[in-house]
Amino acid sequence: MRLDNAHIIDTKTPRKALKKQDGFTLIEVLIALTIFSVGLLAIAAMQTSAIRMNSTGNRVTELSTLGIDRMENLMSLPYTDPQLAVGAYTDPSPPAGYTANWTVVQDTLVTKTRRITLTMSGNGKMLTIMSIRCQSL
Repeated sequence: MRLDNAHIIDTKTPRKALKKQDGFTLIEVLIALTIFSVGLLAIAAMQTSAIRMNSTGNRVTELSTLGIDRMENLMSLPYTDPQLAVGAYTDPSPPAGYTANWTVVQDTLVTKTRRITLTMSGNGKMLTIMSIRCQSL
């Protein structure tokens, strides 16, 4: 360990060292802020699009859930039920904001079978579900 003047700091700074300071100029800072703001705008646009797509997905999921539920109700009815007779039908009490229509057609390829086509619509979306109902033996 040295005991000479090692602890004394030189307070005299050369003039050239004062002029040459590392850092950013105002132009560089403005360009960096511009690039950063363009990136933030892109992220905001992406977020808006993601929210819109999530909303659309929610509506489609709700519509398909209601449609599948209605089709399961129709499939649980006996083959001779009036709602499964050949013809076109409209659901008298659909969920609020939705409509449910179905048609029953006698299948010509297989005897004692009927093809049911259910169309659900609501919230600007439409879904069609098809199923075949056969008479139990």
